[in-house]
Amino acid sequence: MWITAAVVIAVLAAVFGVSAVRRVCITRHVLRWFRKTLPPISESERAAIESGTVGFEAQLFSGRPDYRRLNELRAEPLSDEERNFLGVETEHLCAMLDEWRISQQGDLPPEVWSFMKQRGFFGLIIPRQFGGLGFSASAQAAIVTKIASRSATAATTVMVPNSLGPGELLLRYGTEEQKHRYLPRLASGEEIPCFALTSPWAGSDAGSIPDIGRVVRELRDGVETLGFRITWSKRYITLGPVATLLGLAFRAADPDRLLGGATDLGITCALIPTSHPDVRIGRRHAPLTAAFMNGPNEGDEVFIPLDWVIGGRAQIGKGWAMLMECLAAGRGISLPSLGIATQMLTLRSVGGYAMLRQQFGLPIGRFHGVAQPLGDVAARLYAQDGARRLLHAELDRGERPAVASAIFKYHLTEAARQAVNVGMDVLGGKGICIGPRNFLAQAYQTIPIAITVEGANIMTRSLIIFGQGAVRCHPFVQHEMAAAQADDLAEFDRLLMRHLRHALGNLCRSLGLARLPAAPAHYSGLDDLWRACSRLSARFALTADLAMGVLGSSLKRLELQSARLGDVLSHLYMACGALQRWEIEGRQIDDLDLARLAAQRELHEAYRALSAFFDNAPLRLRAFRRLALPTGVAVAAPDDEQWLDAADQVFTPGALRDRLTRTMYLPRATGSREPLAQIERALALSTGLIEVDQALRKIARHDTATRDAYLASLPQQQRAAWQQREHLVEQIIAVDDFAAEEMTPSRSRPAAAERMTMQRAPMAAW
Repeated sequence: MWITAAVVIAVLAAVFGVSAVRRVCITRHVLRWFRKTLPPISESERAAIESGTVGFEAQLFSGRPDYRRLNELRAEPLSDEERNFLGVETEHLCAMLDEWRISQQGDLPPEVWSFMKQRGFFGLIIPRQFGGLGFSASAQAAIVTKIASRSATAATTVMVPNSLGPGELLLRYGTEEQKHRYLPRLASGEEIPCFALTSPWAGSDAGSIPDIGRVVRELRDGVETLGFRITWSKRYITLGPVATLLGLAFRAADPDRLLGGATDLGITCALIPTSHPDVRIGRRHAPLTAAFMNGPNEGDEVFIPLDWVIGGRAQIGKGWAMLMECLAAGRGISLPSLGIATQMLTLRSVGGYAMLRQQFGLPIGRFHGVAQPLGDVAARLYAQDGARRLLHAELDRGERPAVASAIFKYHLTEAARQAVNVGMDVLGGKGICIGPRNFLAQAYQTIPIAITVEGANIMTRSLIIFGQGAVRCHPFVQHEMAAAQADDLAEFDRLLMRHLRHALGNLCRSLGLARLPAAPAHYSGLDDLWRACSRLSARFALTADLAMGVLGSSLKRLELQSARLGDVLSHLYMACGALQRWEIEGRQIDDLDLARLAAQRELHEAYRALSAFFDNAPLRLRAFRRLALPTGVAVAAPDDEQWLDAADQVFTPGALRDRLTRTMYLPRATGSREPLAQIERALALSTGLIEVDQALRKIARHDTATRDAYLASLPQQQRAAWQQREHLVEQIIAVDDFAAEEMTPSRSRPAAAERMTMQRAPMAAW
């Protein structure tokens, strides 16, 4: 028996230990299988997968997250200039905005357009050398968040020039002549940009746009000029109706080989003045109740010279890769900022309302059915805003983490939708009656827009987060794919052995047979949750390897399963963001319970997604469940007491509530009739009326004589404060009503038909 065992060990040692033998006996067969199982990848998919860089999410994919790297991801404090812009210009802009009035008029007031242009809101990302402000990603996010908490219309108007569009494309790929010509005019607002990508026949599958530009040679002003004849039809183009500079994506073709190469050149991006002949622009869509400019545009056989291509002739056919690179960064700032702003607005306004609105003799916020969902809003906001800072730190270092940007776009806008739904439930009848007194209806009506744009959330969750992450963030898969495509057996063998050791290490960590990565030694207070993150990272990484190894290319078609694995990665990232936030903010003892709740919630959701993945896996994969989930859902759901404590904390005016809503706009004018200002003043008064309220609750509601006698016995200052608070509450709970003539179709939004077919407003009208 010993001789047989020795022979077996010797054979295995020879096969696995001698690379030449291993390659012949094992690796070449694995390579053949690997090449067969690789799913077909189109050029547009390849460009999307390879776009951007990777960030901390790759650490989570490794199964051994390096928390020292996480500790280094601390966004630099805003510069003095950035803080001043946020506290002065942005604050002033917000004070000028009235979203109800804007929605009724169908546009921002002319003075707002002028202010935004004069103060540089359209040039946040443009370097100072070109007349812009050159702000950091952290500053840009803070500015957009504050504006979005006040007006989605104004926020969208600021977002577009500073996100995916002509400005960023020019910065990354433009020729020097293009940069010097356009960037100063974009920064000053002299040019209003838009970018036209989506067509009626290519929405989420934007890479298949049918808009064609043929290379032609024509006489222009007596000079023979190479250029494109482009025919296009685009829709959903934000700022399109008022744009002066159109960024256009089209498929370039060279049927006569005038450029000397292929006939199908690929997607190309060009800049076209909207005043150019045969460009048709100016009609508007009506995106729900939002008043930001959005509409279709088209052109028929429009000629443009080659030097109108962004980056010139060298960038012809590279447009899709250019767009994906820019999206990898911009998608992580603009819409996530709007999502965070909506959560902040909901928590601050509805939480305050819940403590002022009384039913059955109690503030409705004291009812558990109200408190628990608002506590959940607070926990998600704490985690997501903390994780968002990690992303901003990466962006400010020049990284473009594409997978993380997709995570944040999806989860922060979805959280905003759920938060505003909670808010509407709490507000009840007040929430559904629109008008200037309603502080949440505009957010409720417009949040589906954020869900839809820059990659529909359904597609982002089911195809992008894990689909792209499995290739880009995995330590070996992308390199193995390259070796397989190059038929490099030696390199594939080297990577395969490292991959197997990686998987074995994660298996041991999943089963508790190997040491877990520890948080930095100086971290304390939430050590058990740091260990839970490490354990879950190993289990997620092991499951990802099992899924790709067992399911192969079929995993690409199992979109719900891909979505669940993406959820595991996303919630794990958010949990780390919550824990790191508590450290970065100086371990505020008042925040400890909320930090614990936020991280625990995210970890529980991650385990639920992982468990659901195995519940829905084919039998051949389900057999491995005990390896990846040996103890089932290892992090329990938060209990009722945790939820209620969190709600109580955020309902109460104080430092924690202020930190949670640190970048939202708060109207502070004394005597303001704005609902949020009234809520803030009423809450401030309530802190000095706790004993009065307790005494009044002990008096029967119908016993008005006793009630009046008690109030009359109060000191004059206290009685005046109570009366002022009650007057404010009366205003806060009031709803709007309108005269019959105000409800006619010509007065409601959408406005009269003339507005829907309006031509581009002249610049002087702004």
